[in-house]
Amino acid sequence: MQARSLGRLPLPTALTFIALCAACSADMEATNPPPSTSATAGSTGGADGSGGAGGIDAAGGSDAGGGGMGGDPGQGGFGGSFDAPLVCEGMGPIFATHVLATSYGPGQSFGREAMPEIALGPPLGGGCCQGSLDVVSLGDGGLIVLGFEGNAIADGPGADFVVFENAFEIGASQALFVEPATVEVSADGITWAAFGCAGAPYDGCAGVSPVHLDSEVSAIDPTTHGGDAFDLAEVGMSEARFVRITDRADLGSVFDLDAVGIVHPVCP
Repeated sequence: MQARSLGRLPLPTALTFIALCAACSADMEATNPPPSTSATAGSTGGADGSGGAGGIDAAGGSDAGGGGMGGDPGQGGFGGSFDAPLVCEGMGPIFATHVLATSYGPGQSFGREAMPEIALGPPLGGGCCQGSLDVVSLGDGGLIVLGFEGNAIADGPGADFVVFENAFEIGASQALFVEPATVEVSADGITWAAFGCAGAPYDGCAGVSPVHLDSEVSAIDPTTHGGDAFDLAEVGMSEARFVRITDRADLGSVFDLDAVGIVHPVCP
């Protein structure tokens, strides 16, 4: 559609028209101020793994890319003590204390009405042959970010932290029912390092090993407590404050999170 010309306006009329336009523009700016650039905790981020507010993927908004809708670009934007350097004040908690962000996928939604408590603290494992119901389902491709207030994961000998799901052995065959997920860690909520997770036998994935631990403990032993253990050295990190878990919809059933615990704490 072409714009129609109104012809040349007389000078007094033109000046009046310009004044009205300037006043209209001022009113619009007052009514619709520019968006604030202050940091706020965001929600779902982009698919590139960069940080922002909330740590979900681009961690800081539903926009793809790094940063998204708010979040301090220097510290991941999770808020509170998570945006400040860790200071040990005695023994810190060894199980995740906060769900910092979620982005559920479609499909299975078990346990979400009990969030965030159901994903925090120690696991309530069902042992070798049955899955625990103390879990939250992430849905197909869903993800969750967890943090440890007053503590972090340190790189020590062998396994450094454990992700507890509800995998179990099937009958006498001892074949495993698994629900794989990719695990990532970050020191700042912005830069993430992922453990390799591929198809069977699912080395490097969470959601593969039965969970035997079903109560609070002062130390985690992956050899007896079960779950899927991870070593920070495998991704070249010496310390991590945040854990991100993403369901692998391409590898089968939906991941159900029970708990995340530290084997080697920064604040023992």
